[in-house]
Amino acid sequence: MGNTIIDTNFNFPGQQSLYKGKVREVYHLENNILVMVATDRLSAFDVVMPKGIPYKGQILNQIATKMMADTADIVPNWLMATPDPNVAVGFACEPFKVEMVIRGYLSGHAAREYKAGKRMLCGVPMPHGMSENDKFPTPIITPATKAEMGDHDEDISREAILERGIVSGEDYLVLEKYTKALFQRGTEIAAKRGLILVDTKYEFGKTKDGKIVLIDEIHTPDSSRYFYAEGYGERQNRGEAQKQLSKEFVRQWLISNNFQGLKGQVVPEMTDDYIQTVSERYIELYENITGEKFIKGDISDIQSRIEKNVLGYLSSLK
Repeated sequence: MGNTIIDTNFNFPGQQSLYKGKVREVYHLENNILVMVATDRLSAFDVVMPKGIPYKGQILNQIATKMMADTADIVPNWLMATPDPNVAVGFACEPFKVEMVIRGYLSGHAAREYKAGKRMLCGVPMPHGMSENDKFPTPIITPATKAEMGDHDEDISREAILERGIVSGEDYLVLEKYTKALFQRGTEIAAKRGLILVDTKYEFGKTKDGKIVLIDEIHTPDSSRYFYAEGYGERQNRGEAQKQLSKEFVRQWLISNNFQGLKGQVVPEMTDDYIQTVSERYIELYENITGEKFIKGDISDIQSRIEKNVLGYLSSLK
């Protein structure tokens, strides 16, 4: 599959450093400005797949942009502008080294841990007698450490975060409050679209002025899991799998092909046909969660397009 962006190496004016995450590449410029490029890389089980997914970066960036705008009244965020379909520009923050994962339902990683007999996740008890995809009585926060590219995120309890001094007690209370407020808003937005926001993760940073803000992405298929609301109860009663929009279908495909990111396992071959279906699923989620038709960006030369648009925006700041 050509015409995807899986790596960048721009040299923007005033550029000071470049950080490459699993999916996003972050250019740190002078004057405390960050240029974040959402690539078409696909990560699952903390492993980056060899091939890119057409339009995936654009989809993630545009969903995150819309959701940042839709939550800015309850939680401040880092975003200044999106000068290109794949690019967000904002002010630099010192990121907290934890991801705030919040779960409304027993799904994904939580369900796998539950099936293994665990009734505690990140120091939070999970009720006995639950079935996979059942709703928790109240959403639970199950943080994870923020891993570098190629490393695995790890579950961590609130107590361990405070004990190790990863986040101060005062700041952690703010992170919890913001996480709950964002999940509540995300749940309401999803409900309007006939979806259930099952679980998600948020990342936060602190500005040079000491203000805690939302950073990175929000309510995208990479950071969140969605079920279709219609038929949810009936499927649960019959013990059937839920119809969902998330990256979980990729994880399940990998599991069925004997890959879970474990040592010695080899990433299965992704055919062009399979990659096309993944791209279509991402577009489906975009249209469902935003309620808008997805407009494909020009991918004839993505690198040149991004460079031109970012340079044009940066020159407008002078």
